[in-house]
Amino acid sequence: MSNSGDGWAEGPDGTRMWGLFGAAGLVAHDPDRGILLQHRAPWSHYGDTWGIPGGARNGDETPVQAALRESFEEAAVPSDAVRPRFTYVRDLGFWQYTTVIARVTTPFEAHMNDNESHQLAWVAVNELERLRLHPGFARAWPTLRPLLDARVEIIVDVANVMGSRPDGWWKDRAGGARRVVAEISPIAADGCPASLFGLDVATAWPRVTFVVEGAARPLAEACASEPGVRIRAAAGSGDDEVVAAIKPGVTTLVVTSDRELRARAEALGARTIGAGTFGSAIGFSKSS
Repeated sequence: MSNSGDGWAEGPDGTRMWGLFGAAGLVAHDPDRGILLQHRAPWSHYGDTWGIPGGARNGDETPVQAALRESFEEAAVPSDAVRPRFTYVRDLGFWQYTTVIARVTTPFEAHMNDNESHQLAWVAVNELERLRLHPGFARAWPTLRPLLDARVEIIVDVANVMGSRPDGWWKDRAGGARRVVAEISPIAADGCPASLFGLDVATAWPRVTFVVEGAARPLAEACASEPGVRIRAAAGSGDDEVVAAIKPGVTTLVVTSDRELRARAEALGARTIGAGTFGSAIGFSKSS
């Protein structure tokens, strides 16, 4: 069976939507230039409207992979020039459209790679609503716009999470901390459920901060930095360092089962979650 998603999906009421496996599109946000929009060719579905690059998802693709592929095919968006930050899903039951909100990390010049566009343009965020928008994008825009500048962060109390795992960490605290970092840090690249932050979207790509203390402090120097990941070594109390890492204007989730620390974090406006609940949410092993 072909993995191509080109074709119409039909719902029980006869509604037809393009993409046998659903569809996806990319909101590429450059803080200096705005949003990359596509003026759709007159012959296309909802032709002569402005929308984001996107199209049918293939059967072997994730929504993010589909959005990046389609945006390259239609607008020459380099996949390594943008970093996903959120996904928003419109779910009709028989069909889904996933909008990937991404920050431009390396400026690039878009150009038309196929005949589906009449024009490509970077449009300032406050000018976008003046255009004749694709109906689907217009419907989603009030939800998408606040996400452009939203920042999310997970702060991990490594000592507490490590202590919840009976894996012999007490014999090698630095090694135990390293295992915690290795298992959790991939969510900076892969994303995690946005519901952890109380957001009504599907996926969020947070910055992940690991707070280490005591015998695990050398981990801060030993671990190479990864995009979206940082390690803070506490000079004194690990709890105090976690609290110091909470910044205003950032939607923050603190991972700890320590009741006193959770109360301090929540008093600063952060959300908190126990180590076990967090592990279940992201597939983090408590015993590996």
